[in-house]
Amino acid sequence: MSHHLPHRRTALGALGAGLAGSLALPALADDASKAKGNIKQSICKWCYPRIKLETMCAIAKKLGYQSIELLDPPEILKVKEAGLTCAVVQGTGINPGLNRKEHHDRIVKTTLERIEFAAAEKLPNVICMSGNVHDSKRQKIDDETGMNNCVIGIKRMIGLAEKKKVTLIMEGLNSKVNHEDYMYDRTAWGVELCKRVGSESFKLLYDIYHMQIMEGDVIRTIRDNHKYIAHYHTGGNPGRNEIDETQELNYAAIVKAIIATGYQGYLGQEFIPKRDAAASLAQAFRICDV
Repeated sequence: MSHHLPHRRTALGALGAGLAGSLALPALADDASKAKGNIKQSICKWCYPRIKLETMCAIAKKLGYQSIELLDPPEILKVKEAGLTCAVVQGTGINPGLNRKEHHDRIVKTTLERIEFAAAEKLPNVICMSGNVHDSKRQKIDDETGMNNCVIGIKRMIGLAEKKKVTLIMEGLNSKVNHEDYMYDRTAWGVELCKRVGSESFKLLYDIYHMQIMEGDVIRTIRDNHKYIAHYHTGGNPGRNEIDETQELNYAAIVKAIIATGYQGYLGQEFIPKRDAAASLAQAFRICDV
């Protein structure tokens, strides 16, 4: 669809397409009934391009996931029919973003529509993005100007978000490995943006994988900045694959730290499985169900 992230992710999606096709749904253990449930978990559908949404809904319910996220409205209605929710409503894509005024009208129009939809469906978050440092003509914009432009764009939308009790969230991405040139690539930049917007209806999507690459110190960052964070994403580093012992992050400890802040939102599993998709999602659920 026209408003999907430009497949966030095109290269990563292609990788997942070759790896996530095998499913043995009847053989899945029923993890839902055994879950501790101290944090609500969600699946990022873009990581599984070959799995039909209906199949993903069945997997999610079997494993204990409550949400499938980063979806457009028609997909969200299908997920709702399956008895699930959508923790994050899709926005207009990674780039262009709000750091350039010439894109504001298009982004604001679509995002306001998504906020209305989220409110009507009782969904918590709608995503937006900063955009890249350089435009298509290789013209550079500095961090300060880009942030000020983001503030202007967000303030055109934040009144409706406040009225409708929907949170507009912006995601930080790594500019070192996956998203070269993306502006919001450090937590401090996002926190300063939150302070300038000055609304409880604008917060951050803290992607653990991306920020591990850019700055590390994940648990301290979460403890120090949790009041500015409305949503979390996972991913194994290096490689953005399974979040198990094959990578460097201790997700059980990280999730315990998130829960300790009093967080009531969702944790979005956003990794490209190297193995069977359903088995990897089952394992990830157990790791984070602390």
